[in-house]
Amino acid sequence: MKRPLIKVDNLQKHFPVHSGMLGRKTGVIKAVDGVSFEVYEGETLGIVGESGCGKSTTGRLIMRLLDYTDGSIEINGQQISKLSKQEMRVMRRDIQMVFQDPYASLNPRHTIGKILEEPLIVHGLGNAKERKVKVSEFLNIVGLSDYHSSRYPHQFSGGQRQRIGIARALMTNPKLIIADEPVSALDVSIQAQVLNLMQKLQKDLGLTYIFIAHDLGVVRHISNRVGVMYLGKMVELAVSELLYEEPLHPYTQALLASVPVPDPNFSREITLLEGDIPSASDPPSGCAFHTRCPFKMDRCVQQVPQMITVKPGHSVACHLYDRTQ
Repeated sequence: MKRPLIKVDNLQKHFPVHSGMLGRKTGVIKAVDGVSFEVYEGETLGIVGESGCGKSTTGRLIMRLLDYTDGSIEINGQQISKLSKQEMRVMRRDIQMVFQDPYASLNPRHTIGKILEEPLIVHGLGNAKERKVKVSEFLNIVGLSDYHSSRYPHQFSGGQRQRIGIARALMTNPKLIIADEPVSALDVSIQAQVLNLMQKLQKDLGLTYIFIAHDLGVVRHISNRVGVMYLGKMVELAVSELLYEEPLHPYTQALLASVPVPDPNFSREITLLEGDIPSASDPPSGCAFHTRCPFKMDRCVQQVPQMITVKPGHSVACHLYDRTQ
């Protein structure tokens, strides 16, 4: 049986809430609350959900840019919580991140050449001449030219800056790229170009992606499997085709129903959600989605649903599909 490249088990991240003049801790925000999934080499796992559901925090926890409260993350069989800072730095050669804002993530005072060379310097890879050759190579790979290395970030468009962000992530020859909403800040016409580039790079370089987004159309275009998050929890995880053809969780159904269809004659039944997303500092009892769910049962208020496999390649955390009671 193939071993996963990444295994996340019951991952939790709680941020303390402080208030009052003395800054006493008065509660916690459960940004990530018991998330589990696996990612296999060469695949793309999409993670989707509304803003504030914890998907970006999950990505940062895997990079260990944040320390997690509980649970475990294994990368190539290594438990990353047990790694020292130096060992984690070495591990990050294999895991890189592409950020949402292609301008904020690039140092405006450095040339593109210096920005791309920096990961190589940090990890002690190559001499000055070899680093320059590699910068040129990866600029060409992402569709830019050698002369761009002497320019500054403000001299590029948003799409070009994101290409630079992708090139920087590739400089250390990583196995995994965590892409945190990499196209959400770009024009729709440019989004397709960047997504096609990412797919080509995955094929050519054998990359594995965790692709975080709120746009289900974008995720469908690039992902092999999709996980849907709501209020810090994974509520559905399925092979992409199964999720889009037969969504099981009421929240997933509502998300898909809200995606615009470019056909004026197309009609469908829409699942309407009531109310607002509850606060992560005071989540509802039982199923976190029960306050907005049109199929709410008494059991939903009292019991937290567990992720169950409904069919091969399709799991859901919903009492509607739990036949044990």
